[in-house]
Amino acid sequence: MSQAPREGLLSDKNLRTARLVSGIVLMVFVTMHLLNHALLLVSLPAAEAARPWFLLIWRNPLGTLILYGALIVHLVLVLLALYRRRSLVMPVREAIQVLFGLAIPLLVAEHVIGTRVFHNLTGVEDDYQFVLRALWIDTPIIGLKQVVATIVIWVHGCLGLYFWLRYRQGYPRAAPWLLVAAVLVPVLALLGFADGGRAVGLIDRVPPPVDQSVIENGLRMKELLLRAIYLSFVAMLVAVLALRVLRMRRERRNLVEIRYSDGNVVRVAKGHSVLEASRIGGIPHYAVCGGKGRCSTCRIKVSEGLADLPAIQPVERATLARIGAEPDVRLACQLRPTDDLSVTPLLIPDRRRALMLASQPATPGREREIAILFCDIRSFTALADHRLPFDIVFLLNRYFAMVGKAVEQAGGRMDKFIGDGAMALFGVETSNVEACRQALAAAAAILEDLGRLNEELAGEINAPLRVAIGIHAGPAIVGAMGYREVMNVTAIGDTVNVASRLEMIAKELNASVVVSEQVVRLAGLDLSAFELRDVDIRGRAQPLQIRAVPQGATIAIPGQSQFVSAA
Repeated sequence: MSQAPREGLLSDKNLRTARLVSGIVLMVFVTMHLLNHALLLVSLPAAEAARPWFLLIWRNPLGTLILYGALIVHLVLVLLALYRRRSLVMPVREAIQVLFGLAIPLLVAEHVIGTRVFHNLTGVEDDYQFVLRALWIDTPIIGLKQVVATIVIWVHGCLGLYFWLRYRQGYPRAAPWLLVAAVLVPVLALLGFADGGRAVGLIDRVPPPVDQSVIENGLRMKELLLRAIYLSFVAMLVAVLALRVLRMRRERRNLVEIRYSDGNVVRVAKGHSVLEASRIGGIPHYAVCGGKGRCSTCRIKVSEGLADLPAIQPVERATLARIGAEPDVRLACQLRPTDDLSVTPLLIPDRRRALMLASQPATPGREREIAILFCDIRSFTALADHRLPFDIVFLLNRYFAMVGKAVEQAGGRMDKFIGDGAMALFGVETSNVEACRQALAAAAAILEDLGRLNEELAGEINAPLRVAIGIHAGPAIVGAMGYREVMNVTAIGDTVNVASRLEMIAKELNASVVVSEQVVRLAGLDLSAFELRDVDIRGRAQPLQIRAVPQGATIAIPGQSQFVSAA
């Protein structure tokens, strides 16, 4: 759980960025190192031939500074994060990453000292033949330790990259390739290590060209350095844990009491948020965005202690303003009280449903700039009158297949079919400019295919099918929503509501397509031939500018072979 946001150079954001950058530097080094090991599968000379290029990058003064600087920064920031955590209770994947990260210095210290430091002290070249003979033949126990270290380092690094990339645009498409790389790189490196070790075992051992006393002195220095590193690291870890204990004892003497409307009372140290207090007290409390102030599901009503609350910070102020919250409503994830208070969570989760929902795999909601398309058959009720149910199902399935194909070919994603209407998303994995172009291209394809469908059904229906399409773009929350097996990626928010309203306006104006002017500008289309209207949208203070494509009109879409054509 996080503490109050810090400002300046040591702000939470800057520290996270520094830890990420240092981790990426270390991961690049490890990946290059393992790929060089993998060349041992080709031959020992092949690995030796590639090794100078690796050393050229990492064994010059600048490369050494970057590498060891990243290592020190990463280690210090991990220990700092460990100290600042309010609770050591964490998800399993995060716990594995932390434990593996803390084990890395103990696992790799001997290897680093044995190559870089020992090489500088004795002049013995730490080439593959020397290292493989030491790890595979002379001290196989140390070799096994390095195998474990390789796995631990790689898992720790991959988990870090996963936590960084998992919610980013394009990750779902890249994930299979990243998984292949995550498996192949360490496997090939370890197989190369084994194959190279067997190859070195067949080579007659050459006596070291350095005086034996020099080597013995180097070994003694190596042991002293290892002991110093181990003791220093353990001392730092113990110091961090001791400081945590002291902080907790100090905070217990400076508690605030949070009273809940259901009678629960939680006492926490100043600096905890109300959301953190709920979690510590085992009180169910919604926080869909994970406690980052990006949603309002954790909001609370403060009934006592309102005058003594800390000032509202910009993130919280923006979210509360967006929902038009009353002055006594605050976000539990952002409110860190300094005095006692009484609160009432405004969205109260049911404990049993919370347990069931928690067991379902879900994609956390994330705000994105997308385009929304709504499409509906006009006068469907009259069309369905006096028709057999199976005939209606046949007709709808033909229509749904046509809409779905048009959306997918344009690059969009079908969201849902509701009655005789359909909703599609564009821009889930692309830019908002591309999303607007895709939405218009899908509308073009729907209208073009609708003409062919009407020709095919000419003997089945009394009048041609007509559709009304509404398109709008803007921010929306996109994520997996639903219950149990019925979990689908969908979008919610004001942008969705506006697009649905534009589809209804298309019916009112007897238009085939009604598109917001914002979509037109982003798509780069010239629709000045059509009337620009201002329409009132319920829930919006200002009118929305739209373009209505009347029946019989066509609009060329640059770069597309289709035309938005009114049937």
